[in-house]
Amino acid sequence: MKFFILLVLLLVTSIIHMITGGSAAHRCFCQVTGTLDDCACDVETIDKFNNRDVFPKLQKLLASDYFRFYKVNLNNPCPFWTDHSQCGLKYCAVKPCTPSEVPEGLKSSSYKYTAEASQEIEECEMAEKLGAVNSSLSDETRQALQEWKKHDDDSDRFCMLDDEDSPDSQYVDLLLNPERFTGYKGPEAWRIWNSIYEENCFKPYSVKRPLNPLVFNSGDIDGQGFYHWLEGLCVEKRAFFRLISGLHASINVHLSARYLLDENWFEMKWGHNVSEFQVRFDEELTKGEGPKRLRNLYFLYLIELRALAKVLPYFEFSSFHLYTGQPAQDFENKKLLLELLHVAKSFPLHFDETTLFAGNNKEAMKLKEDFKLTFKNISRIMDCVECFKCRLWGKLQTQGLGTALKILFSERQIEAMPNTSKTNPSFQLSRQEIVSLFNAFGRISTSVRELKNFRSLLSKSDSD
Repeated sequence: MKFFILLVLLLVTSIIHMITGGSAAHRCFCQVTGTLDDCACDVETIDKFNNRDVFPKLQKLLASDYFRFYKVNLNNPCPFWTDHSQCGLKYCAVKPCTPSEVPEGLKSSSYKYTAEASQEIEECEMAEKLGAVNSSLSDETRQALQEWKKHDDDSDRFCMLDDEDSPDSQYVDLLLNPERFTGYKGPEAWRIWNSIYEENCFKPYSVKRPLNPLVFNSGDIDGQGFYHWLEGLCVEKRAFFRLISGLHASINVHLSARYLLDENWFEMKWGHNVSEFQVRFDEELTKGEGPKRLRNLYFLYLIELRALAKVLPYFEFSSFHLYTGQPAQDFENKKLLLELLHVAKSFPLHFDETTLFAGNNKEAMKLKEDFKLTFKNISRIMDCVECFKCRLWGKLQTQGLGTALKILFSERQIEAMPNTSKTNPSFQLSRQEIVSLFNAFGRISTSVRELKNFRSLLSKSDSD
């Protein structure tokens, strides 16, 4: 009799466990399957492709000297509000590199990738000095020409880049300053995301409620859900919001995966915080929003993957080299880079960027310009983040996404590269753009890989 009662109690406990917290794995991921909106791809295909074909190669590439050292200005003033303070949390600190830690090849110039390239530039400069027309230019005219060139470069970009020649710009070793939970939260962090969502996402006039998911975790008043308002937007404006939401989701995955679990006088233990992950993505705890955020992460993955596939000719046909001053390693890393780009190109269900800004009419051109200016504005907001480590990774990831967008909408220039002069290509990327592009995609790829880890952890807790 006692055995029977015990058996019944165990059965009831198991049922309660399943009904309450025990089905967390199913709740969190039940809707993160199948085809993505505005895409021909599905989640399962991305998971398999990323975790098997992309992630291992990408992590190896990002550990190389060319990609691990990122030059950034973390002292830019916030352009939007003056009451700007600095984060006092110890985990917000960023340790810049000393001059001796940076490879000599990187310090020489951001644009001189090889000794041959440097020689070509010197020869061109000498030719300019000997040219009668160029030598007659006044200082004012030379300055104007430089300003025009800078304007032309900026007009192609979707984000703001730091001035690498500024004395405030410093090299940071990304491997020694990893993105993880720092404790930066509250009103300061809320203001950053609120400014991004409320002031920069394309919000229909008919929608009165905040778009910032940090404000509400509930459905609209009409009961049709938080994302119902997206249905009234054009595909470009929907894509913009989904990119920002996907970036936000990816950052939250990173923070949950590298969380400070324990700290004492001799060590710090970083690892996966399942509870933190559930707070941000569980279907019930977020009133249905969590799975949508994760689907937007996959959408962002497709956008950046497509950019890597499209930029292949730039690295394949230009005189570009991963120059760090170590020829053997540079050669091997260039091979690995091209292997990765060919893998990206082989993906069978790429995002079709031709659906965006279709046509040459004034409305499409204005929409593209609005899209570009708005994203540039978001890249400026990163200089308002008080936590320096959060600012570092925020700037890198917005610059990386901005570079991906630049690539997607420079298709004609890139395709023409095999038939243009290597000394004067129609499409250019600075080293800052290249490093941010691949590291930003590395963060998204890591997020997709971490979702597999969280699925496993949630399933394990489900069975305990």
